[in-house]
Amino acid sequence: MFINKLCRFVTQSQNRLTVQSNRTYSFKLLQVVSWILFVGLAIDAGGYLSNTLFTIFINPACAAGFWGDLDLSHLYTYNFSFFCIFTSILIIISVLKTLLFYFTVKVFHEKQLNLTKPFNELFNRYLFRFAFLALAIGLFCYIGKSLLEWLNAQNVAMPAVELVKMGGSDVWLFMGITLLVFAQLFKKGIELQSENDLTV
Repeated sequence: MFINKLCRFVTQSQNRLTVQSNRTYSFKLLQVVSWILFVGLAIDAGGYLSNTLFTIFINPACAAGFWGDLDLSHLYTYNFSFFCIFTSILIIISVLKTLLFYFTVKVFHEKQLNLTKPFNELFNRYLFRFAFLALAIGLFCYIGKSLLEWLNAQNVAMPAVELVKMGGSDVWLFMGITLLVFAQLFKKGIELQSENDLTV
């Protein structure tokens, strides 16, 4: 009888350790992927910013070989103001995406994701940040895509939407709204948890 209980205890302990190690491995993998995306997006945002400033203030010919092999020379010769507006939208979208993954990395790095007590105020604040950043990315992607389509209609040779990474505004907006709903649910969960803690 004692041996059966001991065997059952050992088996259950091994199962718990396996689940915990798989969970730890998954979180480490997500942390590494988040860091890679954050660094890549930061480089992208810096490339757009530096190329825009270099083209505006130093050498306008650089518009032909813009960051990521984009050719914005036709836009630059068509209208300098539209060039500034379009590149500003590119920079804003890149910076917002970088911020989104910065906060993701920060959540993992500071170990603020507590699965034993998921309804906490700090994580709820991050959910709201993610939601508003996703909504802002979707809004600016929609504005940039609309401007790009309008410029194409004006016979200005523009790169494809996929090359300037402005596609998927509807997906970003949907993700932002979904995250807002989850943030509201978490807020309600925090209230219920604090009421439960006060009751006990």
